[in-house]
Amino acid sequence: MSSNSETLVVALALFLFGLPLGSFFNVVAYRLPRGQKPWSPSRSHCPSCDAQISARDNLPVVGWLLLRGKCRNCGATISWRYPAFEFITAALFAACGVKFGWHLTLIPALLLVSTLVIVANSDLDMRIVPNQVLFISLLAGVVAMALAYPDDWLTWTLSAVIAFVVMLLVALAYPRGMGMGDVKLAGVMGLYLGRAIAPSMLMAFFLGTVVGLGVMALRGVKAGRKTALPFAPFMSLGGVFGIFWGEDVVQWYLDTFANKG
Repeated sequence: MSSNSETLVVALALFLFGLPLGSFFNVVAYRLPRGQKPWSPSRSHCPSCDAQISARDNLPVVGWLLLRGKCRNCGATISWRYPAFEFITAALFAACGVKFGWHLTLIPALLLVSTLVIVANSDLDMRIVPNQVLFISLLAGVVAMALAYPDDWLTWTLSAVIAFVVMLLVALAYPRGMGMGDVKLAGVMGLYLGRAIAPSMLMAFFLGTVVGLGVMALRGVKAGRKTALPFAPFMSLGGVFGIFWGEDVVQWYLDTFANKG
């Protein structure tokens, strides 16, 4: 099998694997912030009428399209976020397959993508970054990083600590804009990304600033400043940037500036 064919097979397999996982991540993001267990009740239900969603209607992306975004039982609108996050999960899994291939380095990339998808969805919905997700991701990340990057343990350990401390200082200085969930998420991202956490967080703050300025432009400066924006989605976008391009940015910076003189 040629290299291109193998890459295509990896990407397709991970895309198909990511679709049902994205559906499960939707359940986790919905239930955990509401104090519910992700596995109970076992089948998803309509938030409006509480009717269980049948297996055919629960197919990732396809079910939502067939229902035209409405509950079959009561006709209530089903949020576009469900199919969007299912597709995003599958697409990111496939992209990780293209970048890392069938290699141990694929495991931490998939774990971080999974974490970012869940926390972004949860923060958009309830303004909560679930501690359970971060704790599991942290434990799994330590094992995955030790297997994939055993020689770089000091780098990813220090990156996690530094990211946590820096974000904590930001949260203390600007409590209205940051929460402890964002602080803990920064630490988890630092663990997975290593030194690529720096461009990742810069990208997150850049995106947050652009969106914040856009809100002020639309609603006015006074109203815009009072509009609370969840920051975890911006951090998640920054994390995705870090997975695919963060290391290249760091190396470019070192080659361009740090090695001069």
